[in-house]
Amino acid sequence: MSRLRELRKKKGYTQVKMQMLTGIDQSAYSKLEIGKRNLSFEQCKMLAVVLGTSMDYLAGLTDDPRPYPRTQGKL
Repeated sequence: MSRLRELRKKKGYTQVKMQMLTGIDQSAYSKLEIGKRNLSFEQCKMLAVVLGTSMDYLAGLTDDPRPYPRTQGKL
């Protein structure tokens, strides 16, 4: 999950900041970044919103990090 690390660093966020923004424990988030743990659907959705990207990008299904248009008021 090097894409997670890359996007997090581009935003200037630490892993602790990601914990505060997502509720994902820092140690669990670290495991997501290095690929020792898989993202759940809900985690992927939340991280895509926080990092300003698409779930497809996080899953490696596209190389375009731009998010899709989102429905207002929905995460």
